[in-house]
Amino acid sequence: MSQQSENPKRRALIIEGGAMRGIFAAGVLDTFIEHDYYPFDMVIGVSAGSTTGIAYLTGDHKRSYQILTDHARRPDFFSFSRYAKGGHLCDVSWLWQTSRADLSLNMAQYVSRNIPMWVVTTSVRTGLPLYHKVDAHNLDEVFPASCAMPIVFRDYPAVAGEAMSDGGLGDSIPVRYAHKQGANDILVIRSVPESYRKERVRFPSMLKPLLADYPRLLGAALRRERKYNDALAFIQNPPQGCRVKQLCPPEDFPVARFTRDLDKLNQGYQQGVEVAKLYLQDQPMMPSHQASAILPSEQAQPVSDAQTA
Repeated sequence: MSQQSENPKRRALIIEGGAMRGIFAAGVLDTFIEHDYYPFDMVIGVSAGSTTGIAYLTGDHKRSYQILTDHARRPDFFSFSRYAKGGHLCDVSWLWQTSRADLSLNMAQYVSRNIPMWVVTTSVRTGLPLYHKVDAHNLDEVFPASCAMPIVFRDYPAVAGEAMSDGGLGDSIPVRYAHKQGANDILVIRSVPESYRKERVRFPSMLKPLLADYPRLLGAALRRERKYNDALAFIQNPPQGCRVKQLCPPEDFPVARFTRDLDKLNQGYQQGVEVAKLYLQDQPMMPSHQASAILPSEQAQPVSDAQTA
């Protein structure tokens, strides 16, 4: 008997970030909502993937679509002129606060669904990823922090008093973390085509002065290519008893990190819808979810490079 058949199935959903490229995940997850597809024991979101993930778990259909096609296209969020004057290129605090005020986020549904969500941030002090279990008390801290891209967002939002940066620096695709928490059936929603591999920072000499005051964060940025591609290697060749599947945008995905063209965003969203429909055709009808309670209880967990690499 195989190891996978001996062990109970523990399902994890991981949602990659990527700023406006998150429109693909929005299409996938809105389709999951429409089909009441909630078979997971945990959800892990990184950067933009965290905000699409919580909208999925709260059942707020089209919330992520509205944010990306409306709020994120406003000059209040994205402004070259503001950045040239020393402000933010992308004001993630404004985006979170305004979307919270404008759009439903049904946290009561999140609690009753009983599928815990973990949001990844990167500690400015250590350069290591932290994994925060979402609840009603910390969501206004962890989500902006996970999306706080360094340099383009000039602040470092605090979570429990500690300065944080974008979760993608520390752990862009946390498949190894999910596996260490007991997940053996992992679905990853990517924000780039399957063929994508991250390249080294092209001009590290330009990056170093921008992060000179944060040497550990700089180290995380310079290591990101290796850790990202290592996660892809895990996806392609998971350990015995673990299955990993990824849903990726097609090669003609038209959305880049800062795309604001509405036609391209709509195309990317529809591509997510179509990929999700094809995926669901192969899935059995699921009964109402009952969480397995296999996950750690700590609110935030630091993980070293050796553990995630």
